[in-house]
Amino acid sequence: MEEKKHLSIRMDGELHNKLQFVAAYEGRSMSRQILYLINQCVREFEKEHGPIRPEDLD
Repeated sequence: MEEKKHLSIRMDGELHNKLQFVAAYEGRSMSRQILYLINQCVREFEKEHGPIRPEDLD
């Protein structure tokens, strides 16, 4: 079973409120919205640079 990791980020109140608005508009929690955006970023990176392999992560 894959180990879950925790990430804590700090942001100013205005950005927090805007992210909360966007997440609600998209029908996601803030956590799910952030995961969606992170996955989108990784997909775009891999599209441009090729897959990130397990050995690249060491």
